[in-house]
Order: sequence, then structure tokens, then C-alpha cells
Amino acid sequence: MKNIILLILWGTCLSACAQKNNQNPYGLTIVSDYNAYKTDYKVNPKNELIEIKKAIPSVVLDIRYATKNNFMQQVMYKQPRAFARKPVVEQLKKIQAILNKKGYGLKIFDAYRPYAITVAFYQKASDKNFVANPAKGSKHNRGCAVDLTIIDLKTGKDVPMPTPYDSFAPEAAPHFEKLPASIIKNRDFLIATMQANGFKVIYNEWWHFDFNGWQDYELMDIPFEKL
Repeated sequence: MKNIILLILWGTCLSACAQKNNQNPYGLTIVSDYNAYKTDYKVNPKNELIEIKKAIPSVVLDIRYATKNNFMQQVMYKQPRAFARKPVVEQLKKIQAILNKKGYGLKIFDAYRPYAITVAFYQKASDKNFVANPAKGSKHNRGCAVDLTIIDLKTGKDVPMPTPYDSFAPEAAPHFEKLPASIIKNRDFLIATMQANGFKVIYNEWWHFDFNGWQDYELMDIPFEKL
């Protein structure tokens, strides 16, 4: 009986997705209907977008896009919240425990990002190399990317890194070497910790980590207010 119910729910999900998800100008299928998304994650729990702060209360949030303190210099999110797919959050929880034992903790700048925000970034960014092309979408749109750094638990301050968050400078690249040894050590420690636990840093941003297996998740355009 349980299997029959799951099959019925899955069929309902496929029908809802076909009817209500948007086929955009680039030929991408974007999940924008909340009910279709909700039906989907009831069948496939890993697809649920989990609020990170609720799952990992000790995580510090600094959601820049909910303020004007970002490269866009305008508020992009209505709420200062961070979400990610369930397996992503499970790995972040493991990473937080590892860091805490060494006197550090995670600070998250951004995680799941609705597709509409990616479009806005691309339209307005001066350097397109630092923003995702909406023709492909972003791992953030899939709930499978996180922008983050680490803090010192004793002081509560950010551990020094090569650049501020969202810097377009060449020093932001994870392999940039013309830096003080202490800064390189901090950066490489963060990257090594993340990459040992299910993530991969991207080529031009030391703070951006993609979840291994992001290909299994669809692009989303559901605003925070509905989650």
C-alpha cells in the first residue's frame, strides 16, 4: 500500500511540474510552483530546502543580499535567511562539528538563491565572470551551493581571508599565491575542510563551494517567503 501511495504522489508531482514549472527563454525548466515542489520533496525528502539556521543553530548568518552591503548595492532578498537541500545541510552540520572542535565555526553569506535573483545579478554585474549566466543557471539556484567563511569562536570575528566576500579582485581566486603565508593558511584550511566533506571550491571565489552531486537537483525560483 505504501508503494502505491508513493507512486500516486510521484505521478501527481510529475503532472504538476509539467503544468506549472516555467520553461524560460533559455530552454531551462525552472521549478517555480511551491505546491509542485512540496509534492516532490514528500516523495524525495532529499529535495527539500532546509533552513540552515534551524538545522544548525550555532551557524552565524551574514546574508548580505538582504542588505545593501553587497556588490549590487541594493536589497535583493526580502528576508535574511539561508536554505539548502537536505543532504547539503547534513554535510554542513558535519563540517560545523569538525570546525567547532578546532575553535572555529561557519559564517554563511548565501546559500539557495531564487533563479530570478541570478537573472538580476547577470543583468547588472559589471564583471560577468563573477556571476552565473542565467542561460545555465547557478548551483545556488539548485540549493547546492554555499558562500561562507569561518569565524574564531573565542573572538566571534572572521578569520582573515584573502579578500572580503564578493570581491572581484584577482586575490579572490583560491590558488592566488601572492599573499601573506598566514592568509594562505587560513584560506587553504577552509577549502581543505570543505572539500574533504562533500564540496568543491570554484575557480575564482575562495568563499563559494558547490555540493558534489548538484547535478541531481533542479533549478528553483521559489522565494524565501514561501519556504
